[in-house]
Amino acid sequence: MNLKGIISIAGKPGLFKVAAQGRNNIIVQSLETSKKFPAFATDKISALEDICIYTYEEDVPLAEVYSKLAEIANFEKSLSHKEKPESLRAELEKFLPDYDQDRVYDTDIKKLFQWYNILVEHGIVSKENEKQESEVAQSEEE
Repeated sequence: MNLKGIISIAGKPGLFKVAAQGRNNIIVQSLETSKKFPAFATDKISALEDICIYTYEEDVPLAEVYSKLAEIANFEKSLSHKEKPESLRAELEKFLPDYDQDRVYDTDIKKLFQWYNILVEHGIVSKENEKQESEVAQSEEE
């Protein structure tokens, strides 16, 4: 799953795509409203491809977590992030049973499901994209 160029900005709802780079800022585009605006170095920006989920063995990249969730959810939307934390944790245990329950907070799990549903809604997580990426990976191996 390719999450390159998809970011989260603290204090701003939703996810954003990096559209361009300026001298001392980046231009981002909201996935939900398609509006573009500058994000500065003072904003707390997190690239989704750099985020990992704590497990008892090793940290699992978010792309890997979303691939597992997509298989279970059949590449459709999953639970709403507004569900009770207990049901979100139970759903997370279905595809990531060894996640570190002490270090992964309820707010993290809510974001996990909220972002996944946004990515599905905008076609970033889809069966076609997963097939294309596996074909590219196979051709690189050969």
